[in-house]
Amino acid sequence: MISTTNAMVFVIDDDPHIRASIQGLLKSVGLRSETFATGQEFLRSKRPETPSCLVLDVRLPGVNGLDFQRQLTEVGVHIPIIFITGHGDIPMTVKAMKSGAVEFLTKPFRDQDLLDAINQALDRDRMYRQRQRDCAELRKCYESLTTREREVMALVVSGMLNKQIASELGTSEITVKIHRGHVMRKMKARSLPELVRMAAKLELPATKK
Repeated sequence: MISTTNAMVFVIDDDPHIRASIQGLLKSVGLRSETFATGQEFLRSKRPETPSCLVLDVRLPGVNGLDFQRQLTEVGVHIPIIFITGHGDIPMTVKAMKSGAVEFLTKPFRDQDLLDAINQALDRDRMYRQRQRDCAELRKCYESLTTREREVMALVVSGMLNKQIASELGTSEITVKIHRGHVMRKMKARSLPELVRMAAKLELPATKK
């Protein structure tokens, strides 16, 4: 079942009948949609910050769908894509899927096949957006650390003991414990393994022991 809450489906196809047909199908299951005749129209549009996906015809005037998929990546537009085509072949399908397409449907396709692909694409985008929010929150926590707390965090996640960190930083072990406590609290980490995972997500540079 498709979760329609705040979701948006974009459709790019130069055939107005196909656009109207897909939009009607989406409306029938409670999904909002916007349609475009060209990729450039889509790029010029203002897209809401909401889970979304793109139903994209492979054969577009001026630029084919596969090139447009690459163009979206180059301009930093992250959106799951479902390709539709009346001229599909195996090499084209493989290329699209390797580039991250959710599905490749050949016209005429069943309505349910398209809805299933859209459901999968929207779920993928929801997860991506959640990861982005989690990373942003993590980065915000990390930026709240002082310079010394960041140094302590880097050494802690590298596996060094408090005594070793104190020696490395030229300070006392009790001071290191205090800084370590601040790091755990500010990063909202409940354990050392969790802090290590946070550091990995932040892609902090490795510290030599």
